[in-house]
Amino acid sequence: MTATPSLTHAFEIRAEIAPHLHIGHGDGERTEFTPITGGTVRGPRLNGTVLAGGGDWSNTRGTVCELEARYLLRADDGTVIDIVNRGYYHEGADSPDLYDGPVRLAEAGTYFRTAPVFRTDAPQHGWLARTVFVGLAREEDGHIVIRCYTVD
Repeated sequence: MTATPSLTHAFEIRAEIAPHLHIGHGDGERTEFTPITGGTVRGPRLNGTVLAGGGDWSNTRGTVCELEARYLLRADDGTVIDIVNRGYYHEGADSPDLYDGPVRLAEAGTYFRTAPVFRTDAPQHGWLARTVFVGLAREEDGHIVIRCYTVD
């Protein structure tokens, strides 16, 4: 039997960001830090806020940007959830516009994907720490928006 994994929308993270800070410039590489200053989490499986204080470290080599963000979420019930979100961004990719219903997730020619990993010991949110997620990310109105899907 051959099975193809499916994705189910769980929630969307809308992270507010401050201007990036230049860290370094090496041989063909640029390193930057982008502070995360707040935001929201909304969706069928999780609602809450993005706490200020985290950030995204990016290393750009040539045309590919490797991302690693670490920040905290606070669920509506008060639970604090740790997230480490790694991914890649590059333009010129052979990818079409992506939609989830009426929501435009990605613009043609742009690859912006992440693999968020969550940690919490709260029983009501334990599913986050034992589920594989895929994030489809985009920039929108001064935010980084990541639509998170469970891999079923």
